[in-house]
Amino acid sequence: MAKSSIADMKFETALSELETLVQSMEGGKLELEESIAAYRRGMELMQHCQAQLAHAEEQIRILENGQFKDVDRNSLEAS
Repeated sequence: MAKSSIADMKFETALSELETLVQSMEGGKLELEESIAAYRRGMELMQHCQAQLAHAEEQIRILENGQFKDVDRNSLEAS
């Protein structure tokens, strides 16, 4: 799989590549240097996915009395 820029990846693409990396590492067929490179790439992909999820969470809106309102994350976490 060609390594593309992580910053430009959609969530689904990054997650798919991360899953593929995990499978190859679990298979135990990578050499040490390949395993280290796969681990680094996987961490970058995971951080990218987490950032995209956090951004999506911020954009979630709820309908209140017929009007859309931004969700207050702090009030949700307190509930």
